[in-house]
Amino acid sequence: MGRSRTYEWDDPSITAAAVGRASGLELLRQVQKGLLPAPPIGATLDFTLDEVDEGRAVFSITPGEEHYNPIGSVHGGVYATLLDSAAGCAVQSTLPPGMGYTSLDLNVKFLKRMTVETGRVRAIGTIVSRGRQTALAEARLVDDKDRLLAHATSSCMLFPIPGSAA
Repeated sequence: MGRSRTYEWDDPSITAAAVGRASGLELLRQVQKGLLPAPPIGATLDFTLDEVDEGRAVFSITPGEEHYNPIGSVHGGVYATLLDSAAGCAVQSTLPPGMGYTSLDLNVKFLKRMTVETGRVRAIGTIVSRGRQTALAEARLVDDKDRLLAHATSSCMLFPIPGSAA
């Protein structure tokens, strides 16, 4: 018997238009509070931004069958998406108005398998260093007992957003 899942999202251009007008931390807090739409990928995978402070971002997800690969565990792309989101938003949380970022790379190390039995997991991103043009962040994916499931590092390019407050 087939299974299905339905989800909705808001117009991502609303949040995209707000990038650069406020600091990265202010923008992320507005998303977290529901004042700006969350990115559609959060609805697609059903994960949320739970915490954000300067240099730190935490996302969480409860793995479901819809996240599985053919061998019966959560697909590595789900791990990577959570880790990329946490690391990238840790960088974004340090940016002043008028600045943006994009990931240059993401290096993921998968350490433990994740299934529906794993329960809620958190991706905790922190900034390691930030210069004028690049930043380095790391992220850890942990279960509810703080056991490490995966680890990632990400380099990000920083740039002024044309037409913003820069």
